[in-house]
Amino acid sequence: MSRPFLKMNGLGNDFVVVEARSAPFAPTAEEVRAIADRTTGIGCDQLIAIEPGEGVDARVRFWNADGEEVSACGNGSRCVGWLLMQATDADEVVIETKAGRLIATRAGERLVSVDMGKPGLDWQEIPLAEAQDTRELGVVLYEHSSLMAPPGCVSMGNPHVVFFVPEIDAAPIAQAGPVVERHPLFPEHVNVGFAEILDRDRIRLRVWERGAGLTKACGTGACAALVAAARRHLTDRAATLVLDGGELFVEWRDDDHVIMTGPAAVDFAGELP
Repeated sequence: MSRPFLKMNGLGNDFVVVEARSAPFAPTAEEVRAIADRTTGIGCDQLIAIEPGEGVDARVRFWNADGEEVSACGNGSRCVGWLLMQATDADEVVIETKAGRLIATRAGERLVSVDMGKPGLDWQEIPLAEAQDTRELGVVLYEHSSLMAPPGCVSMGNPHVVFFVPEIDAAPIAQAGPVVERHPLFPEHVNVGFAEILDRDRIRLRVWERGAGLTKACGTGACAALVAAARRHLTDRAATLVLDGGELFVEWRDDDHVIMTGPAAVDFAGELP
């Protein structure tokens, strides 16, 4: 029997979203790769399954395009939050992920805010293979003139390293991204952000996502970049993140929670083959 899906996106970061509350959905890594393939499959950065959860509106699982299941996805959580609020006519929903519980709230027409929880800043929370100051790593991850400033590391339920670059258009993203993603310092591999500080409240960001490559937007990457920048006093604790697919607003509140606000969109519906 075929299974329906929705194709959704958050700022161009696109997802195949499957309803799995009425029937279990347990794709193999090979099946995930087939669905995500943009030539022979549906095509997406991540596959998402919405499952039943205890004491929450839904449990959500995420797989990257390479077939690996991951703990968190910011743009995907925002899309799922919007779907659940539309279905229940609620203004707030609670989503269970492997990284913990997230709260999504309406923030306007097709705009959703997600409380992404507290960032992980200890080297063991990222995790790293050895003790490091996560504010400024003391190791060179990739030799290039634009990547000489030490990067910072943040976990937003998944691992991120953020390089601060003078000009993002000159950064070797396609070359450095896959190398840094699988650097031995990161035992679970890592999402690689390249951030150019435009002002105290504005950051230009591009993200090489582990298992997906360069995407148009990365929600957890935006959160990680804001936290990493604020820790270095490069920006304030709230800023607009300018991504290839559009803009996200991120605030690192005084209670240590990171709030991400941005759009969610439905592209089309279909059935898995």
